[in-house]
Amino acid sequence: MRFLADENFPRPTVESLRKKGHDVLWVRTDCPGLADRVLIERAEAEDRLLLTLDKDFWQLALQRPDGLRRSGVVLFRVHPAVPENLDPLVVAMLRAEREWIGHVSIVTRDGIEMIPTGGRRA
Repeated sequence: MRFLADENFPRPTVESLRKKGHDVLWVRTDCPGLADRVLIERAEAEDRLLLTLDKDFWQLALQRPDGLRRSGVVLFRVHPAVPENLDPLVVAMLRAEREWIGHVSIVTRDGIEMIPTGGRRA
């Protein structure tokens, strides 16, 4: 899969995804300083899922006039967001047979909630 990992994603989690063969850009090293709206547009332009711990992306994606057609946002909700807690959620996301494109998805220890960027709940 193709991902754009937000700068708040831990380096070990990004490296683990890369070792599993995923194409991962990491904001911290590949495009530092870009505004959140610009990151969503980049994910859309490059057909990437945006991986984040930041709730702001959830709001921005749902407010986008055209929705997301070529990308999606996956928000991981875990505290503390250290690799030991985050990695099992990332594995669960990778194993889930879901259509991530066009959705804001919220991944927690309790499961996955997906909201189409058109505003309807899936």
